[in-house]
Amino acid sequence: MRFASLHYFLPYVILAVTGAHLVLLHTVGSSNPVGTPNPSTISFSPAFIIKDIAASLITFAFLAFLFTLWPNVLGHPDNAIPAQALVTPLHIVPE
Repeated sequence: MRFASLHYFLPYVILAVTGAHLVLLHTVGSSNPVGTPNPSTISFSPAFIIKDIAASLITFAFLAFLFTLWPNVLGHPDNAIPAQALVTPLHIVPE
């Protein structure tokens, strides 16, 4: 039961930490990730948001390519066995 409540609550914690990170990034600023002499010349809004959107689109395109061409490549082989109501699978044994 504790895992279920943690599983439900953890995405909200991650969302709150991400929001706090973005607020701090806007107020305090970044630590010169590009290497320019004056880091205040690069604003967050156009540069990093475009970079994040491009990375998200590349990731989405890769996953869409993977899931449309090889949908079972990340699955377990036992999931491909057809279900039979009257036969117990061999890997299920009593304790």
